Amino acid sequence: MRRSGVRIPSAPPKHPAESAPPRGGVFSCPRRTACAYARRVALDYVDHLRSDSARFLAVLREADPSLRVPSCPDWDAADLLWHLGEVQWFWATIVGRRLQDPEPAEVDKPSRPASQAGLVTFFEDAHGALVEALSSADPAEPVWMWADDKTVGYVRRRQANEALIHRLDAELTVGDVTPLDPALAADSLDEAFTTMYGGTPEWGTFTPSGRSVRIEPDDAAPLHVRLGRFTGTSPSSGTSYDEPACELVGEPTVGDRAAQDAAAQHATLRGSAGDLSAWVWGRRDISHLTITGDRAAIADLTAVIEEGIQ
Repeated sequence: MRRSGVRIPSAPPKHPAESAPPRGGVFSCPRRTACAYARRVALDYVDHLRSDSARFLAVLREADPSLRVPSCPDWDAADLLWHLGEVQWFWATIVGRRLQDPEPAEVDKPSRPASQAGLVTFFEDAHGALVEALSSADPAEPVWMWADDKTVGYVRRRQANEALIHRLDAELTVGDVTPLDPALAADSLDEAFTTMYGGTPEWGTFTPSGRSVRIEPDDAAPLHVRLGRFTGTSPSSGTSYDEPACELVGEPTVGDRAAQDAAAQHATLRGSAGDLSAWVWGRRDISHLTITGDRAAIADLTAVIEEGIQ
């Protein structure tokens, strides 16, 4: 999300400066935060947050702190443990204090513990505080959030998906990868394309290229992604953009599919929801997926993915 000049913490850091994200790992909204199309099933996000955080800690508690994180090559295992603990502490503070501005939480941010035992204790405390804050608050209650959905409910969703992806990072670090929950993995796909990649602000323009990719999880509902370019100049930063982009759209009609077939400008990606999510969030390469159709459409989507959710 370079056009916003911000980074979102679930992405693998691509540069050394990103190995210790400021502001509690939380940043201003990406440029594309509004999307009218979303398809989700009801999930118990707090329960998923608990289970994936427990797996994350179980993996890293006894791991060598100096082990490199292959999906986040600028981090070691200790950095990863600190990062998710820091993020969970930050959102526990935002929700627990019903903050409408992040500055008080940033001012109160604790220092990083020097030892592995200290990092473990910090994570346990931060996680407990986050679960308590999210469980005791009304999902509709407003709190500060970088996305358009500024509610406790969206914080629940974001933190469940945050823990899911970083749990995978932890497992990749020690070489003990287990399957991701299909429902939550599918939800993380939807979130990536609606909140991180999807939508176009009033000051920008999305121009479709005529190419599209249908993403078909074996164990969840499909998604349809339209490809093109985003252009525009941000009124807040003055930065001009002209770059590959995509938008999540509704399923094409029969007529649309016929037109796509005639133009041969669409493609399909198939795999488990977990493998698809891992690819979209930059944790696995595309070799885990089955590709059919127009390779140029896949290349266009890959170009968007490789920009990274920074």
